Formats: sequence, C-alpha cells, structure tokens
Amino acid sequence: MRAVVTRVHHASVSVADTVVGRIDEPGLLVLLGVTHSDGEQHITAMARKLHELRALRDEQSCATADAPLLVVSQFTLYGDTRKGRRPSWTSAARPEQAESVIDAVVDELRRRGARVETGRFGAMMTVQSANDGPFTLLVET
Repeated sequence: MRAVVTRVHHASVSVADTVVGRIDEPGLLVLLGVTHSDGEQHITAMARKLHELRALRDEQSCATADAPLLVVSQFTLYGDTRKGRRPSWTSAARPEQAESVIDAVVDELRRRGARVETGRFGAMMTVQSANDGPFTLLVET
C-alpha cells in the first residue's frame, strides 16, 4: 500500500461539481493506492501510520491534534514509468480488491477515533487543497 500524504490548511474532493468530502481545518490529504499483495496487516499498519504520523505543525499527528484526514483513492500511485512513456498499471490492484482495502483503511482510521472524509471510489474526482508548507510525504507499508 502506498500513500502520498500532504499537510493542508483545508482540502476538498468533488464529483461532478458536487463536494463529496471536505476538511475545513488543518489536517492531512491522503492519496491512497493499493497493490495486489495488500492485506489485513497492511490495512492496520497504514491506518496506524496515517493517524499517528507526526506530520502536522509542532510534530503533532492527527491522533494527538484531533486533526481530520481526507482520504482519496488513487490507483495511479502504482503506475510504473521505468520503461517507455506510457505508464503500466500492472502493479495496481483490481478495482474490486482496491475498493475493499481502501474502505477497510478508512474503517480502521475511524475505529481508532480519527475524523475521516473520503472521495468516491472509481469516480472522476477534482481534488482541491491549500498545502501547508508544502509538506508532502510518501508513506508505504
């Protein structure tokens, strides 16, 4: 599992000009990709990392600062561009697997007490954010 995590002042995700997820205060925007081998241990580890990652100001985490997360699925994080000019998507999990894994990460974050907003899996989404820093990390399990 792979995530691009950005510290934001605020962020939103829209589908067909309708906002489906929004955080209106400092928190984390999480673009989350899934590969074929991701399972229960990856779900738990990723949720823990995202919730406890000391990426907010003053080395706070979403857990310690009660800051929100906006989680957006993004299979393109597993695009392989090492050969040629056209990305290969063979490392990205199939949609039916990826959707259930992303839902499980969101569920685990909420179980941990995190405030989580989401995009809509498989939809063409518009993501807007006001980055803080900028501060962006690649998080893998």
